[in-house]
Amino acid sequence: MEAMATKSTIIFDGECNLCNGVVGWLLKFAPEDIFQFVPFQSPQGQQFLKEQGYPLERLETVILIDEHGAHTHSDGFLRIVSKIPRWKLVAALLAFVPRMIRDGIYKMASRNRVKWFGQSKSCTINFN
Repeated sequence: MEAMATKSTIIFDGECNLCNGVVGWLLKFAPEDIFQFVPFQSPQGQQFLKEQGYPLERLETVILIDEHGAHTHSDGFLRIVSKIPRWKLVAALLAFVPRMIRDGIYKMASRNRVKWFGQSKSCTINFN
């Protein structure tokens, strides 16, 4: 799967309340022409995961696909935030934190996201 010419694609967990909250936030604050949202549970998300060798049953990280390739963990999240004009400076400042520290925090949140925020059977994005 390739990202659309003008949009970056975000692959996310459509059953995670934290992930759905972030997508809702992006829908509110990001210019509407910069992101395409794809739940990993959707046929398009499953196709991408299979093609790229990711597990199909669980997503451990948000994946941003842009003109520079696929980005995961804290780098992917910071790239997403940096594409929102009002948040570009915040992303730039957070990028100064060493990746090992950023990814450690990201992975801890990823492991505990369902326990902390819950799970939903509905997704912010309709993919059926």
